[in-house]
Amino acid sequence: MKALLDFIPLIIFFYFYKTVDPKNTHHPILELIGSTGGVDNNNILVATAALIISMVVVYTALFVFQKFRLEKQQWLILFMTVIFGGITLMLSDDFYIRLKAVLLNILFAGAFLLSPLFNKQGIPLIQRLFGPFLELTTKGWRNLNYAWAAMFIVMSSLHIFFAFLFMQGKYWGEFTSFGDMIVMFSFIIIQFIILRKHFKNPEQ
Repeated sequence: MKALLDFIPLIIFFYFYKTVDPKNTHHPILELIGSTGGVDNNNILVATAALIISMVVVYTALFVFQKFRLEKQQWLILFMTVIFGGITLMLSDDFYIRLKAVLLNILFAGAFLLSPLFNKQGIPLIQRLFGPFLELTTKGWRNLNYAWAAMFIVMSSLHIFFAFLFMQGKYWGEFTSFGDMIVMFSFIIIQFIILRKHFKNPEQ
């Protein structure tokens, strides 16, 4: 249920991104938020407004389902979306919503890389997340932590490529809605295959 809720804002974003006329400055959602729109990026502005609204609704539901709490990464994602999406709408400039995923992935990479510095035992973040399920050596945990940090750096680079470099961002919406999920799931599957012998027995 929780995983499905996380996908709803992305699906809503993609729907408006693909269906709204980029030159339509009088879309009902733009009028609802009091925006005059942009020149030829109104599909992104409408999709961004819809994304913010849907994320607030979804994360409110998650807040209730999770016994009136959100995880740290959920707060970060919500905060980044509202801030960068809000700037995008105020300035009618989609540069900022494109930048959001780039910075978000850099922050996640930094969290993994710096995590050993923030506890006395020097335990990396990945060990705290997967320690109950995996049995690795100290070196193994460190290497796995580096792998996850590298994945987020690659993800950030891909967002830069699709948002700002490749065909003037023509396929940015497709990548930010579904492409990064494909990269993430592919990475997780590869990790599962590589580490399958290190999973703890159910008895443990």
